[in-house]
Amino acid sequence: MLLLADGGDVGSGGTTWDFVWDVNVSVVKGEFIEFGAPMWIFLGILGAFLVTRGITRFIRYRAASGGPASGPLKDVTVRGVHIHHQVFGIVMMFVFGVLMVAINPLDLQLNVFAVAFGVGVGLAFDEFALWLHLDDVYWSQQGRKSIDAVAIVLLVTASVRALLDLLDLSEESAAAGDLAWLIWLYVLATVVPSVICLLKGKIATAALGVVYQPIGMLGALRLGKPGSFWARHFYGPKSRRLIRAQRRFGPNYHARLDRLRDLVGGVPTHRARPMINRPEEIESEPPPIARPVDGVDPSD
Repeated sequence: MLLLADGGDVGSGGTTWDFVWDVNVSVVKGEFIEFGAPMWIFLGILGAFLVTRGITRFIRYRAASGGPASGPLKDVTVRGVHIHHQVFGIVMMFVFGVLMVAINPLDLQLNVFAVAFGVGVGLAFDEFALWLHLDDVYWSQQGRKSIDAVAIVLLVTASVRALLDLLDLSEESAAAGDLAWLIWLYVLATVVPSVICLLKGKIATAALGVVYQPIGMLGALRLGKPGSFWARHFYGPKSRRLIRAQRRFGPNYHARLDRLRDLVGGVPTHRARPMINRPEEIESEPPPIARPVDGVDPSD
């Protein structure tokens, strides 16, 4: 966090309130986001996921249009066995994870290892649904779990460094002197909105609010989800806020999330068609054909 890295000498730069204003501006600009190893892991995961999804969607489109599987962008097959990209991801996590703990890398080396480790995580979690179901469900409805898993991993990776910084405040408080209260004010402005977001059922907003405080503040002011702790204890059974929350987080909300998943990961191959308001599509199935058993005709 290093809140006072550029403003420890307040007296020479202006009044205390000038410094408070500078800190607030720095928060809004996101200048307290550190590009350490966790952030490089985050970028590796995000980059690997986006590139991999782009390649797999291209291969899928080419196969559906009847194009030949040629060029560098095609499935990897060894002796008739399709090698999923999670295999490469697991190998990369193993190799670069061992390197990060086995040697004492310099800052540049650590950042390179972190990016490579993040790429491995992105490749592996892009096929999370496959190792969850032990089946090739990449393009099925269950395959959407991979997109959700990558989103969760990205949130955790982005917020873990900020959380560790918030827990390590003793040195900064001692160095701040009379401005120690400003550090604790910054902590409260980070933690309180994120906790409120958690109570409102908005986990993603809470995690992002730890990294970039305005997101958490905005999420804390907005409506909570109908089934959340906040809604159960602070919204009345027939209150206007509960009705608005039910409308905002109703079927249209989940439909928008599904459209976002489809935009990022591709439309599932097998999607059940709704049967409502389509009576012409409902056909009665013919009765099963009776078959003879042990030479006995069941029609007798």
